[in-house]
Amino acid sequence: MKSQQQAFKSTVLNPAGIGLTDNHLLPFVYLMNGFFNFRRYDMSIHLNKVSKTYHLKGRTVEALKETSLDIEDGEIFGLIGYSGAGKSTLLRLINLLEEPSTGTVMVNGENLTQLSKNELRVKRQKIGMIFQQFNLIESKTVYDNIEFVLKASKYDKKQVPKRIKELLDLVGLSDKSEILASNLSGGQKQRVGIARALANDPDVLLCDEATSALDPDTTKSILKLLNNINKTLGITIVIITHEMEVIKEIADRVGVMSAGEIIEIGPTYDVFSHPKKEITKDFVQEIYNFEIPKQIEENKENQVITIQFLSENAEENYLNKLYREFNLNISILNGRIEYIKDQPLGFLMFQVSGENSEIERLKNHIDQSNGIERVAYIG
Repeated sequence: MKSQQQAFKSTVLNPAGIGLTDNHLLPFVYLMNGFFNFRRYDMSIHLNKVSKTYHLKGRTVEALKETSLDIEDGEIFGLIGYSGAGKSTLLRLINLLEEPSTGTVMVNGENLTQLSKNELRVKRQKIGMIFQQFNLIESKTVYDNIEFVLKASKYDKKQVPKRIKELLDLVGLSDKSEILASNLSGGQKQRVGIARALANDPDVLLCDEATSALDPDTTKSILKLLNNINKTLGITIVIITHEMEVIKEIADRVGVMSAGEIIEIGPTYDVFSHPKKEITKDFVQEIYNFEIPKQIEENKENQVITIQFLSENAEENYLNKLYREFNLNISILNGRIEYIKDQPLGFLMFQVSGENSEIERLKNHIDQSNGIERVAYIG
């Protein structure tokens, strides 16, 4: 199967061969891509006991504590943390824009920390990167901005126009080739940034707060584009952000960073539904934004309960069952369903008043229900 995939990539996805976005081949590309479940199986990122310490004017700053991390082939891995958590430092270690103080960085089975400067320069062509501030040449056209990257990598001159067309088609800017970068919207500039990062057919795409300068609607469109690129090309994507909204939309797995270390890691749905660390709980709370009304005074006969519904249970009308089975006054205070990588996760906050024994029976009923849990960190 692997040889079939490699042959298919060389004939269809190789920018020096048949273009990915040649209109007459697109249906065939998508069909075969789905058939082969396209992934670059020999690709991996392995950080082994890496750390980064800065020595600044007589003081030492530990930006990244000793960290080991494996990022799987073809996955979208997210890193989230507040400012100063160390996520940008960790990201820049992957392509050695920052050299680790200790440890090794392996990409595609190759130890980057042992490469010469020239070898590293060549290797970086296969590790694309996009930035919060786009890093475009504002006085140049969209075409020129992409051409600059290809020229720097000594791309076949005869194939440059064709490759630029492929890239612009891919990012949805086929009609913007001759527009100056300074005349583009923020979302369009980031699409050019993505095209530049993909110019040399990379195996890995690093995204450094790629949507932080964009409005919510544009952010969703960029995340959709990145998700499509991941599915279509099998590129491993590492994205860092301080926004949980970004993580829930795109990441297969997520690592939560604080004070220079990854404090929690796992599949995104699992981290959302069962956060362990207080910082992670804060991030989840930001998404749902539930608050207990100030006028409610809780006691044994008047309580606020928040429950979460996992997967398929998130879309059930569970509250009707509670109305029927318990002799309590039940009032909904808040409720919301979010979709984490297309999996539903629902939260419901409600007020219950009545006999304390009946409230306790209600709590026991919830605790014994499959796929439904009481939570204390929301609200």
